[in-house]
Amino acid sequence: MIENDKPQISIIIPTYNESQNILQVLKSIKDNLPKKIVTQTIVVDDNSPDGTGKIVEEYLKSFKKMADYTIEIIHRKTKDGLGSAILKGIQQAKGDMIVVMDSDFSHPPQIIPKLIESIKKYQCDIAVASRYINGGKIQGWSLKRKLMSKFATFVAKKGLGINTKDPMSGFFAFKRNIIKELNIDAIGYKILLEILVKTKGVNIKEIPYTFQNRELGSSKLNTKIILDYYKSVWKLYRYDKQQERRSSVKFLSKAARFYTVGASGFVVNYMISLLLAGGVSDMWYLHANVIGIIASITTNFILNKTWTFADRDFRIKKTISQYGKFAMFSSLGALVQLGMVYFLVDSNEVSYPLALILAVMTAAFGNFVLNKKFTFKEKLLN
Repeated sequence: MIENDKPQISIIIPTYNESQNILQVLKSIKDNLPKKIVTQTIVVDDNSPDGTGKIVEEYLKSFKKMADYTIEIIHRKTKDGLGSAILKGIQQAKGDMIVVMDSDFSHPPQIIPKLIESIKKYQCDIAVASRYINGGKIQGWSLKRKLMSKFATFVAKKGLGINTKDPMSGFFAFKRNIIKELNIDAIGYKILLEILVKTKGVNIKEIPYTFQNRELGSSKLNTKIILDYYKSVWKLYRYDKQQERRSSVKFLSKAARFYTVGASGFVVNYMISLLLAGGVSDMWYLHANVIGIIASITTNFILNKTWTFADRDFRIKKTISQYGKFAMFSSLGALVQLGMVYFLVDSNEVSYPLALILAVMTAAFGNFVLNKKFTFKEKLLN
């Protein structure tokens, strides 16, 4: 019995004139469903003249309802393109994991469980069914078609800085949350390429499969699609460069905030140490300094959490863990600062004021990078 009837996996199948294949594909998907996982299949039809959408509607009337598997159909009024059809399916999907595939048997449904298992086993964000890694291959394509695909892949990898062997694959799975805050434009016919560009840094796993050229129906590849592809690569290239500039600005802005907070921590440390050692009490100066250090680390942590890194999640367990890491990195920074000052002054005869400036800047930068990556779980260049 399935305890949770919410779909865990949504399979998106865009269709246009696939009347000869769609029912066999749907039946094959049903036969190859991952075990004990609630699955939703969504067919997105672009008003196929051959009646693909109507065929699916008729099939659903006789489809035996299952607790762990449902099929839905989205009828679109016009042919708006493969990318936008997939995006429409994603918008209606209820699963935490999305699988995208073609409906012409070039993408074997038997590979679906392997994609899902790869994401779970390797804790990756995207699993790509790849034709171009060891074990993958293409059957039924002419030499011309193979060369075109290789060249398109080369352009994508070199032009957009993508390391995935098969970024042009139309068969892949991904965790829904990785695109939660992205603006997916569906600007090309290969939506995986857009996702890869806009989610750089996520974990990707490629699994080999054999791409089989369609036996029934006709290929959708034409001159317009090829031109649209190169237009989309150019748009993604411009997007990528804009993001790099924005990331640099964000990085410098956060670094400046971190240093400002550090300066405020110095003031807190100085004032509390003075007040406790001769101001409001006669505490021994070392004890007063220890309290001043703890107070400055605490205020620095709170300000950096809320202001520098805009983290408003104050759940007790998470906050305590973050505070511990922050204090550890702050202590490490202090040791780096002391060691660097000693090294520059005693071993290299650098003047103390200059050595102190260099050491403080180095320690502060190290603190910023370590806390950004490990304490507040942010990408470095963001």
